[in-house]
Amino acid sequence: MTEWPDDWFRAGSAGGAGGAGEPGAAPSGAGAEPPTIGSPIYNHGAGAQATGGPAYAGYGDGAGPGDGGGTGYGDGGPGGMGGPGGLGGPGGMGGPGGAWPEQPAIYTPSRGPASQSPGFRRAGGGSGRTGWRRWLRPKPIALALAVLLSLAIIGTVSTYFYVDSKLVKKNILVDYAGRPAQGDGTNWLVTGSDSRQGLTDKQIRRLSTGFNVGGQRSDTIMIVHVPASGGRPLLMSIPRDSWVDIPGYGYSKINAAFSYGGPALLAKTVQNLTGLRIDHYMGIGFGGFVRVVNDIGGVRLCLKAPLVDPAAGLHLKKGCQTLFGAAALGFVRSRHTYLTQDLQRIQNQRLFLRALLRKLTSTGVELNPFESLPAASAAASSLTVDQGTSLYQLISVAEALRNPITTTAPIANANYLVNGQDALQLNKQALAELINALNTGKPVPKSLLTGSTLGG
Repeated sequence: MTEWPDDWFRAGSAGGAGGAGEPGAAPSGAGAEPPTIGSPIYNHGAGAQATGGPAYAGYGDGAGPGDGGGTGYGDGGPGGMGGPGGLGGPGGMGGPGGAWPEQPAIYTPSRGPASQSPGFRRAGGGSGRTGWRRWLRPKPIALALAVLLSLAIIGTVSTYFYVDSKLVKKNILVDYAGRPAQGDGTNWLVTGSDSRQGLTDKQIRRLSTGFNVGGQRSDTIMIVHVPASGGRPLLMSIPRDSWVDIPGYGYSKINAAFSYGGPALLAKTVQNLTGLRIDHYMGIGFGGFVRVVNDIGGVRLCLKAPLVDPAAGLHLKKGCQTLFGAAALGFVRSRHTYLTQDLQRIQNQRLFLRALLRKLTSTGVELNPFESLPAASAAASSLTVDQGTSLYQLISVAEALRNPITTTAPIANANYLVNGQDALQLNKQALAELINALNTGKPVPKSLLTGSTLGG
């Protein structure tokens, strides 16, 4: 069923101004012959009538009054096609004389600004999306990120070279006949000296380091081994009273090597003693240690019992607490309150160093420039390193020492009396076994590891 009449293709008005052929011609369906193929039905001219069969819809695009007798299309004449009801004529499309269904008006988009919907952007130009979305375009975002990244890189690089320039570099690790060959991984010699250099009398009294102490000795001697395989590093202490051969001076306590020839002689003594080639050196004095601890906001420790040592100026309570400069220095120097004295002190030193490095390399310190920059600057300016050590290498070993395996060099006799001195005798056979494991990249036998227990 359709709304269009069955004879929609024949229906039309009868003659008249819009009729087919001449005015007054027979209407559609009145016996007139339909046009044959090839009959001229299209009127291009401006004449009064069109040529075509009666009652057949023709096309008119001129100025004539009618074209084809039935309903049709006109696009220019007064009546267009199909008489007064043709398209383009006064009556529009499908006027009174036609039987074509009424058609919708042809849409002609306007080109004026008013036709543009908000946010519409023409392909060929014109106004586009504006407002808050413009800043989301990829190019501006990429440019802004590139600028910020560049500034961050410039700031980081500048800070790196600034801090690196603060390091005190000396010619410490020198080649000599009989120096151990390079083994697996990297080895550091870490020392803490009792030097009072740079401290005022007020600071000496406050830190309880004692007056009229000439020269300098190394109360802290540690070896850090970082395996080439990337496994856990080893942090090993050498007791300061270890009885060893000091090149050029004969046998004495190992900390005397520092007093005789500074870090260079100590490094040579340690290499000869252990058979381990030292690749890097790092040393710090009393004053530098205090500054570093203060600049990172102290180091938190938990003590099992109160710790009081007047000789070290130490008065610590039981429990967890944050140690700042003077208290921290007193803690790593204290030995008189322990039965094993220096052997317990070096365990405390290892544990404090681990806690210090964890704090120094923590996210909170690294992301806070007001804390990290002074701490890094203070640490760098307080450290003495060999010529081949860079800030990057110091950062790497600090990260590695966040969770090391800890031990003391194997001991044969902790109360070794020699030449009227109370010294310590190392177990050379066990030490050689331990060093061989490090040099060959093998695990150190657990029987040679003593670990660390916090005193106090």
